[in-house]
Amino acid sequence: MDIDILRAAIKEFSAERNWEQFHSPKNLAIAVSVEAAELLEVFQWLTPEQSDQLEEESLAAAKDEIGDVMICLLNLCNRLGVDPLQITTEKLEKVKLKYPVEKAKGLAVKYSKL
Repeated sequence: MDIDILRAAIKEFSAERNWEQFHSPKNLAIAVSVEAAELLEVFQWLTPEQSDQLEEESLAAAKDEIGDVMICLLNLCNRLGVDPLQITTEKLEKVKLKYPVEKAKGLAVKYSKL
């Protein structure tokens, strides 16, 4: 599915339920955080190895929560009138400058520590 079609479907879903009245940028940003926390819950207490090999039930839960995060993010993009692909591409370019391969490869440190 094309992202623009997905954004339109999410917008229609909300409009049909008259939920747009609740979708202020503040509320949507909070919803992103809440849904992301629910995604974290799937991985809570797992070892890195276990998180890499989720059982079927946990994988299904992770997929549901990822979907919730995406819906909230796309609702926020719709509300703010921003293109999620464009802003993600722009951010990736900024991050490439902060974390040049020759300095960051294999390291898990903040750019200010490189």
